[in-house]
Amino acid sequence: MTQVRLNTLAITALRIILGFLFAAHGWQKFNEWTIAGTQSAFTQMGVPAADFAAPAVAILELVGGIALILGVLTRIVAALLVVNMLGALFLVHVSAGVFVANGGYELVLLLAAAAFALALTGPGRLSVDRALFGGKKGKLAILA
Repeated sequence: MTQVRLNTLAITALRIILGFLFAAHGWQKFNEWTIAGTQSAFTQMGVPAADFAAPAVAILELVGGIALILGVLTRIVAALLVVNMLGALFLVHVSAGVFVANGGYELVLLLAAAAFALALTGPGRLSVDRALFGGKKGKLAILA
């Protein structure tokens, strides 16, 4: 397999898995915890403007996750998700240490790093962004 194809596979896998994880967290905030429950939890954690932040974060994670899966507005969505995860890191998790089992920051740091990588690289060849805006062909390239 050529390096271009390997890069395509790597970026696509990263984008889809990261999108799935963010969408799952957004879905959880709407359906398992509810927005009111998320607002209450954010307030207890000391998140500023929790009444606004909870629905904004839930929407960003759910819609942004779906956008990443599809590769739509990838760089912008990924950058917003980096900011989201940095907020979670510094406002909530950093004081608990590294490990997620103790409420630590390992997961949010990993999610931030993955989103940062996509913000820098873009969506890759297998994406709606590429089909609509990329290259002279403007077609969805499959591992080309």
